[in-house]
Amino acid sequence: MTVAEFCLMLKRYGFNFSTGVPCSILKDIILYLSSHSDIPYIPATREDEALGIATGAYLAGRKPIVLMQNSGLGSAINPLTSLDMLYKIPMLLLISWRGYQGKDAPEHLIMGEVTIKLLEDISIPVQVISKDDPEEAILASIKSMEEKQIPAAAILRRGIIE
Repeated sequence: MTVAEFCLMLKRYGFNFSTGVPCSILKDIILYLSSHSDIPYIPATREDEALGIATGAYLAGRKPIVLMQNSGLGSAINPLTSLDMLYKIPMLLLISWRGYQGKDAPEHLIMGEVTIKLLEDISIPVQVISKDDPEEAILASIKSMEEKQIPAAAILRRGIIE
């Protein structure tokens, strides 16, 4: 699936706001969102800031996406658990999977190994986006968001969306 197809799919499912932190795996998606007004992208300097922005967007009637690198997930834990989960703020967390299978720069290896377990430990529903059917993970995430009214994570490895 191309970046344009992926972003148009997100739009088709009602997402109409995005925010996040730069990441090399997500850069083409961020560039697409930044240059198209269908799903406006507001850059953030930190993951916790992006969650705050997305929460405000949700409270203003938007359906938000937060783009972040898994290495920044640590700084997102507190706002996820003490704000978005507690107050039932649904949003799609599109998280890049740096350090997947131990392949990456050394600073990404530990978080790469624990990303899925960390999200599961704080009760965030997690889906891994596959190259064969990226839409399947997004649909499962949307279902979790809508049923539980909490954030849901879709994990994206390098090379899945091109």
